[in-house]
Amino acid sequence: MRRLEGAITCALCAAWLAGCATSALEMAPPQPDRPWTPAITSEGEMIAGQKGAADAPTGGYVLPANPALAVFPPGPAIDEARDYTLPELIDLAQSSNPQTRIAWNDARRVALAAGIAESTYLPRITASAVGAYQSSSSNDSVLGFSGNGRESATGVISAVSLVWLLFDFGGRAAIVEAAKQASLVSNIAFTAAHQQVIYDVSLAFYANAAARTRLATATQSLKNTESVQAAAEDRRKHGIGTVVEVAQARQATAQANLALVQATGGAQDAYLRLVTAMGISPLTKIRIADVSDRQLSPAMAASVESIVSEALSRRPDVLGAYAAQKASLAKVRAAEAEFKPKIFMSATGAYNSGNLDVTALPSIGQQSPTVNINGKRLGGTVFAGVTIPLYDGGTRDAMLAQARADADSAEARLTRIREEAVRQIVLADNALRTSLAAHDASKALVSAAQTTFDAALGAYRGGVGSITDVNLAETQLLLARNVRADAYSTALSAAATLALSTGALGSSRP
Repeated sequence: MRRLEGAITCALCAAWLAGCATSALEMAPPQPDRPWTPAITSEGEMIAGQKGAADAPTGGYVLPANPALAVFPPGPAIDEARDYTLPELIDLAQSSNPQTRIAWNDARRVALAAGIAESTYLPRITASAVGAYQSSSSNDSVLGFSGNGRESATGVISAVSLVWLLFDFGGRAAIVEAAKQASLVSNIAFTAAHQQVIYDVSLAFYANAAARTRLATATQSLKNTESVQAAAEDRRKHGIGTVVEVAQARQATAQANLALVQATGGAQDAYLRLVTAMGISPLTKIRIADVSDRQLSPAMAASVESIVSEALSRRPDVLGAYAAQKASLAKVRAAEAEFKPKIFMSATGAYNSGNLDVTALPSIGQQSPTVNINGKRLGGTVFAGVTIPLYDGGTRDAMLAQARADADSAEARLTRIREEAVRQIVLADNALRTSLAAHDASKALVSAAQTTFDAALGAYRGGVGSITDVNLAETQLLLARNVRADAYSTALSAAATLALSTGALGSSRP
């Protein structure tokens, strides 16, 4: 019967232990086609690992709001009465954009890894203490005599151990070199992150300037169409014009008003992209300086040969690939060092103390004997030795082959990055030259379109022109101004792209 009861008890315990894991399914949604109701605190925060109450009201497939997340982090101090230039916006972005902080933390993390690698040159010292207590009691009877006995023992062992790798044929040095090169790669990536932020803000700034110019052009276009409409209505009032002319003029005004609405939306979107590139809240209100009066010239483009030769020596991706190649070569040396012996030293100092109490209480009424034994011991050992790897099933060979393959890939990656860098530089240089030429052509186009519109409007007012010619001239003037705005923004963006592709973006020099 006792065996049966024990078997039942063991089975119940096993079933209870097995159910501990599957019971966690209660935290998951109960059904695939029913809403999940989470458990929440009194503040509205969802509780992890708890099942929502069965009678709790369900919000459908909408999660409960967490008030703690509704608080916006404080943004940078903005002077609302000031027009911010591009350098000032870049400065705000570098201190506010999360990408720069992430890159900074990555660089610090890899630098700490290099410090950990350097710490392998120092000994490892460990202190330990162990306490113990033992107790036993007995009740014996021999030839009518009985006695009770109890004994206990206590002890403490304290030890300090030292392990120091003295020489390993360059294994640690290679690991430290690889870690330092990895830290260099992360520092280069930190600079590249800042360059990317500068580039993103610059492009968004120029796009915002183009959108604002389009808005100003649309506003002026609306004024032009209103002037044409007023002339058509005046001609109609004096019996010169026709109803069709007035209707066409009003249609042109309505189209210009629609274009103004679209340009306004485009300017708002461009502003949103700018503050997003800066990494600040889209709700931030900041005034942007006007750069439409900046002069562009072909002197912005230098010789592409001189640009390429200088860029390859300072582009972050090229420098990072070069440092990664050196790190891979250091890992090869570390893998080769695993085939060589290692010289080490270890030492241990220990202090032991113990106490043994033994008592006996015979039933014959004699005095109870008591035995107390105390002991202390202090000792130390020092070892020096050599470890020689003999056989590991090919693990070291495989690790060395992996390191050599990584080194070969790193060299090929450096070659590919250099070739891609040259391609990007040449492409950016061509884009800059083309955009500068397009900007010059667009200025001539705007001048000609303005002359055509003025002449068409004057002729129409004088009664020798048609409303169709005026509307066409005004439409062509609007397109020409938009083309000039786009060409201006494209030229500045192309210059920023060329600076990024050469690794010169973010220079402290003027």
